[in-house]
Formats: sequence, structure tokens, C-alpha cells
Amino acid sequence: MILVTGGAGFIGSNFVLDWCAGADEPVVNLDKLTYAGNLANLASLRDDPNHVFVQGDIGDVALVRRLLAEHRPRAVVNFAAESHVDRSIHGPEDFIQTNIVGTFHLLEAVRDYWGALPDAEKAAFRFLHVSTDEVYGSLAKDDPAFSETNRYEPNSPYSASKAASDHLVRAYHHTYGLPVLTTNCSNNYGPYHFPEKLIPLCIHNALAGKPLPIYGDGQQIRDWLFVKDHCSAIRRVLDAGRLGEVYNVGGWNEKANLDVVGTLCAILDELSPRADGQSYKTQITFVTDRPGHDRRYAIDASKLERELGWKPAETFETGIRKTVQWYLDNQEWVANVTSGNYREWLGKQYGA
Repeated sequence: MILVTGGAGFIGSNFVLDWCAGADEPVVNLDKLTYAGNLANLASLRDDPNHVFVQGDIGDVALVRRLLAEHRPRAVVNFAAESHVDRSIHGPEDFIQTNIVGTFHLLEAVRDYWGALPDAEKAAFRFLHVSTDEVYGSLAKDDPAFSETNRYEPNSPYSASKAASDHLVRAYHHTYGLPVLTTNCSNNYGPYHFPEKLIPLCIHNALAGKPLPIYGDGQQIRDWLFVKDHCSAIRRVLDAGRLGEVYNVGGWNEKANLDVVGTLCAILDELSPRADGQSYKTQITFVTDRPGHDRRYAIDASKLERELGWKPAETFETGIRKTVQWYLDNQEWVANVTSGNYREWLGKQYGA
């Protein structure tokens, strides 16, 4: 079996759902259930004997040690993280505690567990750490895409905390021999995405007749990765990645934020047109840019393709259509996550 941390969040829950659908190997799912962790994401697994959910913190060393001793996983896949840049600007302490201190405590517990395994199990064990392309900083318009050899230049409290966690994982491999793998992904999108991030926020606001807030001039460029493709890449790295290596995971889809929102509006115009016949694009509103906003991210995922034969299955055009359709089909899920606390956060970040 495997232990997944943060498996009730956006990417983690998609990974757990795909794992349980495609493998007959049990998963123990440890999640703290902060604001972005949602058990409703895992509702289809409620009666699945191969899925064991445990509410808890990766920083709770006693709990993690108990789970490792009780379930004896062959691998740990670490998704647990605070991940929203805007939130890290307003309140960086949670990011330091979860992403740095929490990762340290998790590594310590895993190191002790791994060190006591019999030789065969010890050789087969893996610790896979899921990280972000934001650790590399920002690119100019004509710069080559981020490769695994780019130096770290994080520009937000979030990306700095993830960079620190990456360094800890690397150090535990080189110092203690812990068999680690690290993946650095580009911007994910898809089902179960908490509606504070650009794509689900704009879908939700569009349907509610609210403004679609775009930071600055909307020309910030990101590489967009469909979450199901990201999950398949993680499974491939877990299966065949070289120990101690870093693998960038990207969708080969560089898009400006304004173009992404324009595409969303066009799909919504087709699938769920406004009653007045106007385009959802009329709801686009430009707001003050956030501090230290990185201008461009781009991922070179050629190492992953070259060494492990992985390529994304979805283009941006196919993935974004599936995403919009999912949100249209799952309005009850959206209503349940847009709580009072969520609305207070949107008001704080974007103004009334």
C-alpha cells in the first residue's frame, strides 16, 4: 500500500481517485482538512475498502509514525502543502509551518521508518515530494522554459516555503540516503479545484453574474497542466524515476491569464449562455496587480518524456472544455465549498 498526504485537496484527491480507479493497491490518505481539503472530493470512495482516510497533520510526528508502523507503506507521496500565493502574502506563517516545518517532521518520521525496514523493502521504498515550478522564479518573455537545472529564485512566501521543502528533501537523500523523488509541476486545472484560483473562480463568478477579476494587464503567462495528466506523471515517476532526481511536469501550454479567461468565456457562451445573449467576456474586470507577481512561468518537461516516456494526454483546448463541463455538472459541489469563510477571503483579496 501507499501513504498519500494531502489527499483531500485538489491535486491530491484527483491522484487518490485515479489511483483507486486504476490499481488494486490500498491507499492511506492523511489530510489535515484545512479550508481547501474537502472530503466531498472523495465521496465516491466512501465504501471502498482500499481507501483509508485519516484526518491529521504531517507535522504530527506521533501520528505519522503510528500510520507508518501500522500500514507499512511501500511509498509516501507528499501533496500536503499550503499552496495559494495570495494567501501566503497575507499570512505567510501557515506556509512556513506546513511547507517547511511539516515537511521536516514528515521526513524525520519516514527516515526512521525506512531505516528499520528489511533490506528488500528498504530498497523498494520511495518518498515522492510534489512541488511547483514557482520555486524557479519568473521568466522574461524570450527566456527558455524552466529545466531541472534552473537555480531556485522564489519570489513569494509560498514559493520560498516550497523551495525550502525541496531542499530538505534533497538533503535527506544526500545525507541519509532516503530514496526520494521530486516533481515540480506547472499550473494545474481541472475537477475539484477550490474556487479561489483563476480558472474555477472565473467559472463560478461568470455563472453568478459577478466580475471576473484579472490582475494587472492580464498578460502574466503560465504553463497549464490538466490535473489528470499531472497524476499520471506522478505515477510514472513513482514507478520508474531515478532516485534523487527532479522531474519537471508541464502541459506544454503557455497561455496569458487574459487568454485563459477569454477561452473560458467562449466555452461558457456555448454551453451555458447568458440569458441576455451577451458574452461572459463583458464581466471581465481588471484589478490591482498583486505584489511581486511573477510575469511568466514555462516548464520544459522533456526530461520526463525522454527518460520515462511520459507526455500529457490533454491539450489545453481539450482539458479546459472538460473542466468547464465538470463545473457545470457539479454545481452542488461548488455551492458547498463556497462557504462564508471563502466569501470573506474573496472580499479581502479582490475588494467588494
